[in-house]
Amino acid sequence: MSAVVVGFVPTPEGRAALRRATEEAGLRGMKLVVVTSRRGGREYDSAAAAADQEALDGVRRELQTAGVEHDVRHLVRGREPAEDLLEVTGEVGGAVLVIGMRRRTPVGKLLMGSNAQRILLEAEVPVLTVKADPE
Repeated sequence: MSAVVVGFVPTPEGRAALRRATEEAGLRGMKLVVVTSRRGGREYDSAAAAADQEALDGVRRELQTAGVEHDVRHLVRGREPAEDLLEVTGEVGGAVLVIGMRRRTPVGKLLMGSNAQRILLEAEVPVLTVKADPE
């Protein structure tokens, strides 16, 4: 199976990535695989899990209403999000991986986020990076 894979978090960057990935799946006639990856641990309590579930339920409704073939995966298994995204991309025969990027200060631009950097360096498929819409 070939698919468009998107890393999703409920942030402006994550929503921008989801919008672009949805467009890309339509253009390519492919299934959309939405992946949310959390490390878990003490910081990931029941309130955080409920917030993630609510956001993903909204994503499912949005994609279902739009008629987009999709699979939503919520992974909490103590791994870095980059690991999960790269693994899922391989599992589903991903054709492209879409991720959101945060706008950064000049100093912040020197230090790209470790997950984004790892994805860009290790992905075996094209990676499409998306910025959030300006506020």
